Amino acid sequence: MTSGRLYCASMKKLHTKCRPGEVRDAIVRALRTSPRALSAKQLGQAVSERLGDVPASSVRSYLRLNTPGMFVREVRGVYRLFDAQATLPPARLPDDATLPEPFRYGECVLYCDDCFEWLAQQEDETIHAVVTDPPYGLHEYTPEQQTKLRNGKGGVWRIPPSFDGSKRSPLPRFTTLTPEQLEELREFFRLFGRRLLPKLVPGANVVVASNPLLSHIVSDGLSQSGLERRGEIVRLVMTMRGGDRPKAAHEEFSGVSVMPRSMWEPWLVYRKPLDGRAQDNLRRWQTGGFRRPLAERPFGDVIRSSPTRREERLLAPHPSLKPQAFMRQLVRGVLPLGQGIVLDPFAGSGSTLAAAEAVGYRSVGVEKDPHYFGMACKAIPKLAALAARNGD
Repeated sequence: MTSGRLYCASMKKLHTKCRPGEVRDAIVRALRTSPRALSAKQLGQAVSERLGDVPASSVRSYLRLNTPGMFVREVRGVYRLFDAQATLPPARLPDDATLPEPFRYGECVLYCDDCFEWLAQQEDETIHAVVTDPPYGLHEYTPEQQTKLRNGKGGVWRIPPSFDGSKRSPLPRFTTLTPEQLEELREFFRLFGRRLLPKLVPGANVVVASNPLLSHIVSDGLSQSGLERRGEIVRLVMTMRGGDRPKAAHEEFSGVSVMPRSMWEPWLVYRKPLDGRAQDNLRRWQTGGFRRPLAERPFGDVIRSSPTRREERLLAPHPSLKPQAFMRQLVRGVLPLGQGIVLDPFAGSGSTLAAAEAVGYRSVGVEKDPHYFGMACKAIPKLAALAARNGD
């Protein structure tokens, strides 16, 4: 059976023909964007999320007919792609290992888990806001690239030289991502948005860190998920990205910057559609806007920020750590009445949870990498206790 002969089921169970390759592509994208092998049931759900109601038998048939050519069956009913990346060790704990107990501190809880699986277990309409800095590219956070980074070899990460005696944090080389990896990125955020959407209360803000090179792809994926785009928040900050002269031709082209020096960072703003008018949503769900920093001053879409202070990096040496001075302003703003739960599904070293704790909000985080989970458990209390200063 070829993918061109597979049929998609509508809500009325009337079958219409799928375009050639649709089911295949949906299966491959689901496996590429997953940190581990998936069961036939999980793949069926992922395919249906993308194409509509597809018969489970069609997905199982395609998997059977293309194993071992395209897929590898690890155990009964569990598949991965047949490629070089499939032999890499998992970034998270293996399936038969016991997950660490959730870490609790004050009003925050942190889970060591995959956020897709964690979200699937949560009740609908229980999350009031999301603030997160995702693992961009799926590629630079694979076990192979993370091992290179932690061993100081860089890989796709650029390790900038020290400047004025200060050690700079690694930066991912987003310009090295292939067209296939960029498409995986779009698909990852579309699936993420689809999984997240039912768990949000109406009017919940979703604020996602990005960068100028990839924000259009991330935005496209989130928009396709059903979330409503509400603009961007600009973090004004000088970074080490861009501004360099042509490699190996510095003197010849001394007046040229290959790329503009990065002086800002986009944080995409989305929300779940409102339940009625804004005032109706605020009364019922306590969401549907941003909390003003002062009664006479609205929440703005530009926040001045300094690079993360050395003091914070010593507490939480994560390559993407954002400063508490910035995170606290952002986290405080996403709950318009100061009520509800803030989620960070890609918690990293816990800076979002620490910021929520510092401003008095309840928060939940999910981090699949045991290394970063352990880092966050130690860092959250210390980051939350810091006096956040901007301009250091």
